[in-house]
Amino acid sequence: MRHLLSPLLLIAALGVQAQDKLTPEQLWSLKRVGAEGISTTGNSVYFTVRQYDWTTEKSSAKRYTLNLKSGNIKERSGETRNIIHRGGTVWYATDENTIYSSEDKGKQWKSFYKGIDGADNIRVSPDGKYIAFSKEVLITPMMGTDIYKDLPKTTAQVYTDLNYRHWDTWEDGKYSHIFIAPVKGGDAIDIMKGEPYDAPQKPFGGSEDFIWTPDSKGVLYVTKKKVGKEYAVSTNTDFYYYDMAKGSTTNWTPGMMGYDTQPAFSPDGKKLAWTSMARDGFEADKVDLYVMDLGTKDAYKLNLTNRWDGTVEGFTWDNNSSKIYFNAPVKGTVQLFEVAVPARVNDRFSASVKQITEGKFDVSGIVGQANDEVVVTRTDMNHAAELYAVKLATGKMRQLTHENDETYSKMKMSNTELRMVTTSDGKKMGAWVIYPPDFNPNKKYPTLLYCQGGPQSALSQFYSFRWNFQLMAANGYIVIAPNRRGMPGWGTKWNEDISKDWGGQPMRDYLAAIDDIAKESYVDKDRLGCVGASYGGYSVFMLAGMHDNRFKSFIAHDGLFDLKSWYGTTEELWFANWDIGGPYWQKPVPKSYGRFNPSNFVEKWNTPIMIVQGGTDYRVPIEQGLEAFQAAQLRGVKSKLVYFPNENHWVLHAQNGIAWQREFFKWLDETMK
Repeated sequence: MRHLLSPLLLIAALGVQAQDKLTPEQLWSLKRVGAEGISTTGNSVYFTVRQYDWTTEKSSAKRYTLNLKSGNIKERSGETRNIIHRGGTVWYATDENTIYSSEDKGKQWKSFYKGIDGADNIRVSPDGKYIAFSKEVLITPMMGTDIYKDLPKTTAQVYTDLNYRHWDTWEDGKYSHIFIAPVKGGDAIDIMKGEPYDAPQKPFGGSEDFIWTPDSKGVLYVTKKKVGKEYAVSTNTDFYYYDMAKGSTTNWTPGMMGYDTQPAFSPDGKKLAWTSMARDGFEADKVDLYVMDLGTKDAYKLNLTNRWDGTVEGFTWDNNSSKIYFNAPVKGTVQLFEVAVPARVNDRFSASVKQITEGKFDVSGIVGQANDEVVVTRTDMNHAAELYAVKLATGKMRQLTHENDETYSKMKMSNTELRMVTTSDGKKMGAWVIYPPDFNPNKKYPTLLYCQGGPQSALSQFYSFRWNFQLMAANGYIVIAPNRRGMPGWGTKWNEDISKDWGGQPMRDYLAAIDDIAKESYVDKDRLGCVGASYGGYSVFMLAGMHDNRFKSFIAHDGLFDLKSWYGTTEELWFANWDIGGPYWQKPVPKSYGRFNPSNFVEKWNTPIMIVQGGTDYRVPIEQGLEAFQAAQLRGVKSKLVYFPNENHWVLHAQNGIAWQREFFKWLDETMK
């Protein structure tokens, strides 16, 4: 028999339902929105929604078309393929071994090109006559089975130079090369034949690392033409143009010594825009936005943002090729900006940067322009990414997708505020404070100091599926997350001041933040914790030796514990050379190995500490976590090691992620009573 609730009871039931607080399982079950692009007419946006089943660690994805005028969303149910290119009225997509084309917006498909086994990052030329793709090619045998064909069971790996492993993968002598093939038949040509270089760049480069020229006569690609030790100490990537008719390759960015990335041709085909860093070896240098005329590319390259005191993340051209829209950190958030582009690039043009959006959120990605709007992805500390349209004239935003609204409707959200803290040297520092749902200022709450990684990465309104502030707050903790020295969004000097001073002013910034919030009556000063990963984990290790009994518990994930052993085992040495000052054997020895080395202060450790370590993390290798745990154990400090053999610098497997969250809160519950 069905029982109907009275209106009063129904309201009460809904009220109880609305009190739900985020759990790790709910966090991993949230839908994840990813943008694919804008239609050529500017009337539709294409996006994908992916959802994980944490019980099976499998994910499913659905693809949609959203009409920007009506707001209607239609699932592309007949299309299971991955769209790789749209040009005019033709769509291209891949499925297993074949590229398909469609001239009716994906309703009907026909075979376009076969034979793409092992191909990645497939791109069709604008004229539809060629395809370009990347594929692994064996250049330098390093695996025993490649060196000794008669030893198929050997596990030997042989190296004679550096960069023998990177991020989470050992070098196997194979390099990602770009191939071009004619659609109507003919062999694919390796345009990097024999070269020991990668395009796209490893470990994170994708199809954005190579693009067709507007005239379909060649491919422009990003690579770092260095090997071994030179590769390990340099960030100097350049753009190389392969001319199909001549079969020749030309460097388009000679003399630009840092990272050159994200090449994008203007819609009119007359200009190229890209992001660039000035200094070789400084991976967190100011990112500027450059443009050049294709006809005079060797004459002048214009820096559009050199007078602007910020750093660019991503960008897109406007439809008229007269402006560029980009997102960038600013004062604890990431916002949308625009900058004008001259009709003709010259050194007399003075570009002006204009901020379009403002608010307590991150414009985390830019999809593209749609008429008088730009479609972006947006997050905040309570909400995972959704699509929004930004009115260019006013900055007003309208939400386009609502994939997690039902989940959020049953959940109490956390209030967040930017608190300005005075640092030990008299500067003003922004610090995000996240309050528990139903925060009551008359109660006392345990409070966590969150230490950001990077070290030069923005602490903004991001939404993490691991370091999730909403989840911490839902478990009854106040969180303070300071924008200490090294954070972009507060000026380039503030961003750069952390280099070679890891354990100095940034640590005093952290202590200033926790001391400031601890003055509040609602903070339980006897229950303060400190947590962080990567450089944040390093910060935890440092603070454990200098906190003067402020904290009752520590958690460090993939943190740097001993800088000498870290320098001897990490892979991207340009980072270590720039930020800690170089190798430990040079004279004079960089001060980082003495004053800023956490292992030198273990005798002062006296507070419970949990250490988390990934087994395939080659950025901060396994000995860092093991050394820290062993030191804590031998010192008699209450400690726990949580080891994930199959995780790198992050936690990417769903059940590992949930185990991480459970261990995180179990440790805090146990040590912050």
